[in-house]
Formats: sequence, structure tokens, C-alpha cells
Amino acid sequence: MASSVSEEPLNDSPDQPLSHSLSLVKAGSTIRLAFKQECLVVNGDYFVPTSITTSSTDAVLSKWPDPKETKKNRHRFCGFPLSPTVGHKGELAVPFYNILWARLHDSLLIIDYVHPAETRIRPERLVYPLGNVSNKEAEAWVEALLSRAYGGAQRRKRAKVLVHPHAGPGKALKIWEKEVRPLFVAANMQLDTAFTTYSGEAVEICRNLDINAYDVVIPCSGDGLAHEVFNGLGKRPDALRALRTLAVAHIPCGSGNAMSCNLNGSHKPAEAALAVIKGVRTPLDLMSVTQGGAGEDSETRRTLSFLSQSVGIIAESDLGTENMRWMGPMRFNVGVAQRILHGRIYPCTVAAKVEIGEKAGVKAHYRRERDAQTNNSTNVPREGERSEAQDGGAGSPNALDAGEGLPPLRYGTINDKVPEDWVVLPTERMGNFYCGNMAYMTPGANFFPATNPHDGMMDLVMNDGDIGFSKYLELMMSIEKESFFEQPLVSYRKITAYRLTPRDQDDGYISIDGERIPFEPFQVEIHPALGTVLSKNGKYEANGPPGWDQIPQEQLRTE
Repeated sequence: MASSVSEEPLNDSPDQPLSHSLSLVKAGSTIRLAFKQECLVVNGDYFVPTSITTSSTDAVLSKWPDPKETKKNRHRFCGFPLSPTVGHKGELAVPFYNILWARLHDSLLIIDYVHPAETRIRPERLVYPLGNVSNKEAEAWVEALLSRAYGGAQRRKRAKVLVHPHAGPGKALKIWEKEVRPLFVAANMQLDTAFTTYSGEAVEICRNLDINAYDVVIPCSGDGLAHEVFNGLGKRPDALRALRTLAVAHIPCGSGNAMSCNLNGSHKPAEAALAVIKGVRTPLDLMSVTQGGAGEDSETRRTLSFLSQSVGIIAESDLGTENMRWMGPMRFNVGVAQRILHGRIYPCTVAAKVEIGEKAGVKAHYRRERDAQTNNSTNVPREGERSEAQDGGAGSPNALDAGEGLPPLRYGTINDKVPEDWVVLPTERMGNFYCGNMAYMTPGANFFPATNPHDGMMDLVMNDGDIGFSKYLELMMSIEKESFFEQPLVSYRKITAYRLTPRDQDDGYISIDGERIPFEPFQVEIHPALGTVLSKNGKYEANGPPGWDQIPQEQLRTE
């Protein structure tokens, strides 16, 4: 999982040459700002660094420093060595990815960017008088810099921010104020912040949100608040439009933080904030979960899931350790270890619409998806854009204009008959049932390496529970080593729908995106690209299944 704030630089563009430079001269001192490789390089007799605070974002330096004093300290910047990639003292290299904003103000050039610190990244500012450079020339240079800094990402995003102050270890409010908000402000984002006080509040906020007033909804919490955001948008009468119009991004402040790991490449809040600032809109498959409705007085419940569903050891290790939230992600490992010792099994009946049943086929599918993405040839079918003949009634081409709600269910609800082409899977000795829509479930836990944000399939992992302590421990350790996919004790399938019915157990845990639902039968189906998120590169920031990039082209054509 990526962790550097300066990675993923933008590609060179023919209309933005690397030599694009700006020379500022005043009182005999000269500074040159140029595009060099993937960086903005500042080279000259002086530069003016100053830290940004949220209360004085628009404040600038008007007093020019003594060039002699500046020269004397040029080998260090803000207490840190200058970038070794530049190769000369007196140069400062800022990766384009780290540029937050640039503008002109009262004949001054102001550049806001992020600089790594020992514990977290922080916003910094450079301020230079224009000197003999005309406003027209400076404006063109600023636009060229912002173009390279943002690429295809939207600038100045309008964000509805939802902060859950007591998320995870209970530090979300401090994280927001100290680490995240300063970066958003420096990037000129337009922020509307709400602080949630009870479970389900984000559902109500998003159900009543003016979707034309925002570009993105950003939950600052664990994955539970993101779950509420998707379901709030899904409960609207114009759900299709809302899920397409509003992107959902994530600032990790909880225990698992899976959404941020997959889309931002980090579980660290400041790094995730930078990824959100530079994030590109990406279609995301969503899943409908139906439950209940069998009794006379009960109604069928429909819930959207963006991350995963689990039954067995994973669900118990997550939901059964709520009293350990103070431990952060470590509580999950403790829960797994406790339950492995008992060798428990969780009998159930599972029927699924299997699309790819063998690991070799899963790898080949992943390779095709990645190749199509690399060649920019991915055609992503989205709910509401296809004809009824194509998707079995999930929406017409004019569904968005009509303001329709969620698409109809292709396979009915939990109370309908199981389709004849579904396959009953072996589950008599099941220890773990895990269905995922993203790769990472917690930092370092790439359970589903073959997932894709919008391939229209879910990834299903299953393994028996009575395999012995040492083998189970080896199985769990293989997750961190990213060899879990290849373990012979693990089955891995691509599916589009399934039904799970618990057996021989009066009560237990069923987890949907880390949230507990009643212990009773449920059914799930995928909705291709129904949702929208912000990601760094239009894909998950995770390694694919081992060896996926070594599959011969002949095999890809025959799969």
C-alpha cells in the first residue's frame, strides 16, 4: 500500500513542456521556477518559506528577506534537507502531486504545497514578488503549474464533510482540525462541515442533501460513516442521480479504514487528505443486501453495501470485539487469534451466481481489466444508462433524467425463489465466508487482490473452519504476505449474486461493511458502477493476485 505523499506524479503533457519557467528579479536577486521532470524546481538567490495556518490562509509576506541570510541557510528548508534529487544546494524540488494551489495577489506569487514532516505532512507556502514579470505572463505560468498539479482532477472541490468525533480511538475531531482541514483550506476547497452525534445521522443528512451544491461527500471516520453516506444517497427518490452526481471520499479516522486504504493508498489522515484533493472521479460497483419480509408484520429491508459482507470468523473478529475499539486495528487480530483456538465452524447454505469459479480464470480476468485500464479502453456500463433489454429492467437510458431511485433487483429479494442457474456451494464445514468489493479490508490485509472498482462482480472467499490451529494461523499470516490468494485451503470466485442462510445456530454475527445486521438469511446482488468515489488513479491502490501480470496473451484470448 502506498504511503509516500510525493508519489504518482503526473505524466508529461505536450502543451506543458518541462522547460516552462518563470524568472523573478528584484534588487539584483534572481529566482527561477521551472518544471523539471515531475517537480516544480525553485532555484535562485532566495526563497521565502512560511507555514500556513487555517486562521491566516490569505496572509502573505510583504517584507523581502536578506539574501545573505537566505543563502546561508539554503541547504536546509524548514529544518529539513532539500531534495537530494535536485543535485544542487540552493534548489527546492516540490513534486507536482504535492502542489496544493498557486495564485497571484498584490503583485506577489503565492504557492501552497505540502512538505513531509517527521510525524505528518503539513502545508507550506512560498511567496515571491513578481518584480519585472507581467501579470499576464505570471497568470499563464500559474495556470500551467495548476494544470500539471491537478491533471484530470477537479480543482477547488465543493465538499460536504461529515466528522464523527468519537470514531475509532476517538481522535477524529483532532485529526480533522490539525491534520486534514489545513490541507483542504490550502487547496482552496469549499467546505461545509457537520459533526455527527448519533448513529444514522449521516443517512439523514445525505438523504436531504442538495446534491447540486457539492461535488463530494467526505466522511471523516471509519468505514461505518461511509456506509451511512451511500445508504443516505440510496434512500433518495433521485438515488441514481445522487449516486452518480456526488462522489464519496474517505478520511481515515476509525479502526479499519478500508475505503481509504483502497482509494487513497493510505490509512494516514493527512496523506489521505492529499489524495482526496488530487482525487479523480471513479465509478464504483455497489451491492444491494435484502433481508426480512417473511413474517406478516415485517418488511423486506434493502441496504446498500460498498465494501464487504462476512459470516464466520471474520465477522465475529470484527463485530465481537467492539469492546476493544480503543486498540484500533489491532483488535481485529486479537479477535481472530481468540477464535482460531476454538476451531469453530459456521454451517449455512449458500447459493451463488458464479461467473468465474477458478483462480486461474480470476487472474486472467484481472489482467484483462488492468490492460484495458492502461490502454484507456475501459467502457464502464453504469446503472441507469443501459436499456432494459441489456440489464433485465435495471433502468432506461433516461433513468437519470427521470430522477429514479435505486435500480430494481434483477434476482428479486431474499423471499423470492433462488434462480435455477445459481450454484449451491459446499459450506458444511465453513469457517469463513467473506465477500468483498474492495481489496484491503484493513491496513495490510489484502483479502481480495482481484477486485476492481467497476468490473460488475463481487469476489467471494471461503475456507473451512476445522483445519487445525497451525494451518489456520499460517492462512491468516499469508494475508499480510499477500499470498492468501494462492493458499490451497482458500476458494476464490467471481460472482454477481448470492444467498446465504445460516443453519444450526440461533444467533451470531453477520457483518455488512463492518455493521451488524440481524442473524437471518440475506441475499446480495451487484449493481455495476452504481456509485462514484474519488481515487488516486481510477483503480485500487493494492497489488493484484500473484503472477497476474505474467499470464500469456494466448491464455487471455482463450479465457
